[in-house]
Amino acid sequence: MSQTTVNVRYMIKDVAAAADFYTRYLGFAVESNAALAFMAITRGDLRLLLSGPGSSGARALPDGRKPEPGGWNRIQLVVEDLAAEVDRLKQAGLTFRSAIISGPGGSQIVLDDPSGNPIELFQQAAH
Repeated sequence: MSQTTVNVRYMIKDVAAAADFYTRYLGFAVESNAALAFMAITRGDLRLLLSGPGSSGARALPDGRKPEPGGWNRIQLVVEDLAAEVDRLKQAGLTFRSAIISGPGGSQIVLDDPSGNPIELFQQAAH
């Protein structure tokens, strides 16, 4: 792992389904596989830790709260052509939380993984 690698942990309901989603549709590669409990996948300097129900990352906290998938914190994947990516992923039957939203910095859309974790696809505005 390089000094520039960024590690992000996502709580996942089904590790195999999540790994298939990220490798098939979003260009990730499997780095390590601990069967049904955990998998580390990479894309460039991003190392995404997929933590299933049997992983240590999914254990209950001392106050009883349990880490679970979902929420709004997310990874952002920069794409060259957002509209084309959205068309490709919609044709594959994937689920989006919104339509494309454009602002001064660019355009974005939020895609859900199989466990309901958000992934932002972002295209920078032309300058």
